[in-house]
Amino acid sequence: MQKYNHDNMFIKGTIRENKVNMQIEIQRCNRKSIVITVNSKAQVIIKAPYRITDEEIREVLQKRAKWIKDHVDKVNKERESADSLEPFTNEELSRLGDKAVEYIPKRVEFFASKVGVNYGRITIRNQKTRWGSCSGKGNLNFNCLLMLTPPEVIDYVIVHELCHRKEMNHSYRFWSEVERVLPDYKIRRKWLSEHGGVIIGRMET
Repeated sequence: MQKYNHDNMFIKGTIRENKVNMQIEIQRCNRKSIVITVNSKAQVIIKAPYRITDEEIREVLQKRAKWIKDHVDKVNKERESADSLEPFTNEELSRLGDKAVEYIPKRVEFFASKVGVNYGRITIRNQKTRWGSCSGKGNLNFNCLLMLTPPEVIDYVIVHELCHRKEMNHSYRFWSEVERVLPDYKIRRKWLSEHGGVIIGRMET
């Protein structure tokens, strides 16, 4: 890993796997474990607790290098597919937003009782990286592009965010809660993983 910007909170650099350099960004934050994600721009984001040393992060990166490269390759292929399609127009995004405002809150209300939680404000956005999110105060955000996915995938994202009202993490307990409500959630999640990148890739960068 080659660092080119480093302070107590933030590191940028590259890692190399099979002669391929991959851009990484390490974010120090108040969490209990290291989590690695690959965003829609094929950038590797590592979120790590303050107590974890740089050397420990390097060890994790080395162990997960193949996994990281596989996911970076997948995102790059999705971006290539998206590049062959026209970006969404403002009119298209507006129509999707209107549909989402009409549809998603009803599904949130339906599943909130099944999960056994309450929630705050629901906001619909056109986002380039996330399908949904849940704040510590229980406010929910959803991507209007969900309206281009199958209904069962929309339900998965809704249940996923509602389950964060019980577990603000992706622990075993969190996924057990998702599975309790949607026993086939892995199939729905797989669809989003395989097809979602092309949809989001049509957002203007």
